[in-house]
Amino acid sequence: MAKVSRPPPAVALVLVLVGLVAAVADAAPGPRGLTRYTRVFAFGNSLTDTGNAAIFPATAGGPFTRPPYGQTYFGQPSGRASDGRLIIDFLADELRVPQPTPYLAGRTAADFLNGTNFAVGGATALDPAFLVTKGIMSFVPISLSNQTSWFQNVLRLLNSSSVYEQRKVMASSVFYVGEIGLNDYFFALNSNSVDVAVSLVPHVIGAIRSALTAMIAAGARTVVVTGMLPIGCEPQQLALFPGGPGDYDPATGCIARFNEIAERHNLALRVMLGELRLAHPGRSLSYADIYRAVTRAVASPTLYGFGGMPLAACCGGGGGPYNFNFTTFCSAPGSAACADPSKSISWDGIHFTEAANRFLTRAMLKGLL
Repeated sequence: MAKVSRPPPAVALVLVLVGLVAAVADAAPGPRGLTRYTRVFAFGNSLTDTGNAAIFPATAGGPFTRPPYGQTYFGQPSGRASDGRLIIDFLADELRVPQPTPYLAGRTAADFLNGTNFAVGGATALDPAFLVTKGIMSFVPISLSNQTSWFQNVLRLLNSSSVYEQRKVMASSVFYVGEIGLNDYFFALNSNSVDVAVSLVPHVIGAIRSALTAMIAAGARTVVVTGMLPIGCEPQQLALFPGGPGDYDPATGCIARFNEIAERHNLALRVMLGELRLAHPGRSLSYADIYRAVTRAVASPTLYGFGGMPLAACCGGGGGPYNFNFTTFCSAPGSAACADPSKSISWDGIHFTEAANRFLTRAMLKGLL
């Protein structure tokens, strides 16, 4: 395995990342008396999943478990939907905490003591039964409410002794809610219309709010919530929904009406987080923006170290400006290898390259300064 490249220690930057202005009393003291976090609890979909989809029966043996996934960093598939590391990997590295154990890979309290990743590739924010009422079929029967239930299971394992011990664990933990809701909107767009996808926004935000409320009730004090990425910049969507000249943002080439869904989502998410901050003073609830970082990189790729085709999938096939076709999806027979993922934003037309994930992590840090 390649050696992890660690940035210089930056305790103050870590505190900024999680939105803290003072140490949490119950957390373990770190350098200079500042709060030191000991673990991460992560939630989300394939943009955050580090191995659950590779174990879950409905997705085991899927694309992420086959080469060339993992080629850049791990040298082999690691269950991550990328050529290498994800935002959660870079975040854990920045926080100086262990990589959280995929929930489905653990069994005992010892397995989860250093953190847990509940994210599952293909997961939705909304329960599959609700999506069916909207005429939407999901492919992975895992939603954010399932991940919240898994968190409660881990909590019972870790904190069977006393309420005080539970408070200590929660106070010294960072809760990272990766982007969630993208699959809900994807499925709506693929089977219905933009209007149906837009109608899901308040429900998706409500599902995220319910999950955050459960975390706060359990004692979570530091929560980072990632916003929606620009849906209309995804090579998959661009290839599946060709339009006329007026359908594209002239600055980015992305589908404008799809990006408007993401903008609605992000506005509603920020409003909801503001309401929770007022209801729960003393808790740090930070919004992590990746939307603007992606659109900036797509509009000016060379400025940020990427190549001249920012809307094309690196791995897979299909040719054209987006290089995406489901029949030649990355790792499928007949798919083309990716010669230099470091110059691409999209790895397979849906997920980011390691280079893009590193870029997005840095953008998140700067955006929370």
